[in-house]
Amino acid sequence: MSAQDFLVELGTEELPPKALNTLADAFLAGIEKGLQTAGLNFETKHVYAAPRRLAVLITGLATQQPDRSINLDGPPRQAAFDVDGNPTQAALGFAKKCGVDLSEIDQSGPKLRYSQSIKGKPTASLLPTIVEDSLNDLPIPKRMRWAARKEEFVRPTQWLVMLLGDQVIDCTILAQKAGRDSRGHRFHHPESVRITSPANYLADLRAAYVLADANERRELISKRTEELATRQEGTAIVPPSLLDEVTALVEWPVPLVCSFEERFLEVPQEALITTMQDNQKYFCLLDAEGKLLPRFITVANIESKDPQQIIAGNEKVVRPRLTDAEFFFKQDKKQALESFNERLKNVVFQEKLGSVYDKAERVSKLAAFIAPRIGGDAQRAARAGILSKCDLSTEMVGEFPEMQGIAGYYYALNDGEPQDVALALNEQYMPRGAGAELPTTLTGAAVAIADKLDTLVGIFGIGMLPTGSKDPYALRRAALGVLRILIDKQLDLDLNDAVAFAVNAFGSKVKAAGLADAVLEFIFDRLRARYEDEGVDVATYLSVRALKPGSALDFDQRVQAVQAFRKLPEAAALAAVNKRVSNLLSKAEGNIAATVEAKYFDNANEFSLYSAIQQADQAVQPMAAARQYSETLARLAALREPVDAFFEAVMVNAEDASVRANRYALLARLRGLFLGVADISLLG
Repeated sequence: MSAQDFLVELGTEELPPKALNTLADAFLAGIEKGLQTAGLNFETKHVYAAPRRLAVLITGLATQQPDRSINLDGPPRQAAFDVDGNPTQAALGFAKKCGVDLSEIDQSGPKLRYSQSIKGKPTASLLPTIVEDSLNDLPIPKRMRWAARKEEFVRPTQWLVMLLGDQVIDCTILAQKAGRDSRGHRFHHPESVRITSPANYLADLRAAYVLADANERRELISKRTEELATRQEGTAIVPPSLLDEVTALVEWPVPLVCSFEERFLEVPQEALITTMQDNQKYFCLLDAEGKLLPRFITVANIESKDPQQIIAGNEKVVRPRLTDAEFFFKQDKKQALESFNERLKNVVFQEKLGSVYDKAERVSKLAAFIAPRIGGDAQRAARAGILSKCDLSTEMVGEFPEMQGIAGYYYALNDGEPQDVALALNEQYMPRGAGAELPTTLTGAAVAIADKLDTLVGIFGIGMLPTGSKDPYALRRAALGVLRILIDKQLDLDLNDAVAFAVNAFGSKVKAAGLADAVLEFIFDRLRARYEDEGVDVATYLSVRALKPGSALDFDQRVQAVQAFRKLPEAAALAAVNKRVSNLLSKAEGNIAATVEAKYFDNANEFSLYSAIQQADQAVQPMAAARQYSETLARLAALREPVDAFFEAVMVNAEDASVRANRYALLARLRGLFLGVADISLLG
């Protein structure tokens, strides 16, 4: 069967840059799906996207659809005809579904059957529908109409190229009649560009100053930006999303170095970087110390004979933006950071929970409670807490919301606050996402934990629990943040105490009954997903959860110990024994004695187990006190032999009540040793 290359290119007004990659990938996926549904084989697929075009190139596409047959089975013969041989509703319904008369249905087999041979169509006749369906299915939230036409698309269409081999496919899609003429660069080559063949598509457009391959443009921008930055003795900040966006804005990328006045460097560099990246789509430059250089790289869409004009134009455009940032910074510094709290008394945090200032007061007290428990300073934490929300009412954060925390840091330093207090104002928001950086100071850690616990307790306390898809206060992220700070920074905080303190701080604003338990359960539930991601078995997590440790760090240490224990050869047998003992003890009548009386032993195996338990108890006490959980479980693994021997030789439920009670006490001691680390009966 013969094969040809196929090219489709839809030309439009400038497409939305942030959506360009998504639109291109969906266009290709839709065409590929259409070809597969039609049974058309091909060799390779490529998608190209530039500001004014989406294109797909399919190589080695079969020019003819293969013939195919369809076989449909209908009802069994006995259900298709009644006793008199007349067709039933089932038979007539099947014929109707097949679109034929009952006489054309094969009635010779056990079931009615309809077979039809369908001749394959020429590929050229199928492609218009495939392309049109793909375009209609593109993920476009808002479609546009233009002129007096009824057709709708993300942007007005301008031209359409559709070639199968050398032939133009005769069709009209989105008001454009297909041809072989594309268009070049808007300024360098505004005339039409004849596409000589699908395989020459990229080369034909390159000659007209259009790089249609987004990957090629991205590489070029990235490489050239790096070279220019090196020449300036700096490195460029190139966030992947910004690189994608700039790639989607230009057809013929020409990166150029521009500069701004050094006086602007007195403004926090984060504000300058934010405005240059977000508003102007510039790549900023940093020196070897990570300090902003008074230069940036812009990517022009034209190869100018006088690039200096483009550079001057960009420098002129950026100046008012930087001047704004400078103005806000100077205005804010005219008053002490703490004075901004006055404004926050009128800003609602949550209508039932009071103002943002109320929150800052609670965070201050809770941070002071937490700090000494993790080795920090209560006074510093309290100070950072009361300043923690101040920058939200500054001019700088009003203009640049991304500066929250960062602006506070600069203003606190300007006021002469201690370094860790200033850092804490930014660190309170850490970690800002999965895997993001954690607070570097204990003051910052205390405020970050306090802020998150306050939000969790408050929002839970008014009954606004997160649902499957809705979590407007990002409570899951808050809980995960608390856990990450405590575990990854090895901070040993009892969350039971901290949450209870947070509940009290709200007073009558929250329903306190059962609140602390609900919040703690929510927090420790988040650990389950964390451990699953790390490949820790859920049974290991549950064995520790059963003990309800209040410290996330302690919880984690126990989990790691149980993971190590499970690799020991004795683990499975001891887990099974713990399960058996747990079941026996749950059925015991009355209270189980706290002490074991050797006088009631009547079997050598009881003595052996008792002796082994006493030795193990002595050995693990100092280990458990030092939280050496792995060593504890490794030592307890030695109990396997005396335990097995005991169960083989001893009947626990002896007739003599005293002997029976004593055996229960012995098993309770055994179980108690393991419960010092985890409930390993849940591993069985």
